[in-house]
Amino acid sequence: MGVGYPDLDEALALASLPGDVDGYISICGYGSLLSEKSARSTFPHLINFRTAKLTGFRRLFSVVGSFFFTQAIANLKTQEIAGLSVEPCQGETIIITVFDIKKSEIPAFIKREREYGFLAVVPESLDGKPFTNPAVLCASYTDEEFFKFKCSEGREMYFQQYGEYNIHKIWRDDALPCRVYLRHCVLAAKSLGDEAYNNFLDHTFIADRKTTIRQYFEKMGTSIMEEEPPESLKTRYGG
Repeated sequence: MGVGYPDLDEALALASLPGDVDGYISICGYGSLLSEKSARSTFPHLINFRTAKLTGFRRLFSVVGSFFFTQAIANLKTQEIAGLSVEPCQGETIIITVFDIKKSEIPAFIKREREYGFLAVVPESLDGKPFTNPAVLCASYTDEEFFKFKCSEGREMYFQQYGEYNIHKIWRDDALPCRVYLRHCVLAAKSLGDEAYNNFLDHTFIADRKTTIRQYFEKMGTSIMEEEPPESLKTRYGG
């Protein structure tokens, strides 16, 4: 269940844990943050890491971020350059993780998820009981919204970070999942159990919004799961 598409300040306010003197907020993970080890690489002091489900959303490999390029794991030749987002979709349910971070960690959160829209949502336990407070979800956005509302330096300056890669669009419907990242997300989902693993395969789509990851693997074969991350990402993208 979503609570509109508020700006970041409103989303964070909605997700603040009531009565918590330390000022924690709840964050949803649906890709790399399905892994607690990966989540702690950005949020080392997170607490209360748990599994949940979110109704009315699907996962989608539709966002191109500079991180894959700076870490040399994007394949421009094959267009395997996309990371994950989520978007509203009637009839879909995804298994996610939820964890709590101190408000002092919000700057790291903003830096990590800058290109996304922010949504306050109410996850449920796996047996269907709604959480008592909302959590912040990084949701699909558009280039137009990003450059209008969030990117003060402007389009030309923003895309300079891509250097020679000739990337001029963030939100895409024609890119394929980055292999190392996809492998990590699948392993992270698998570590949460069979239900989360199968949910990831069947309720996550490539950018065409038609092909599930299970179908994508059937087409591409097993080579993606053999794609080891570079040494610099062994912890963050190790499953």
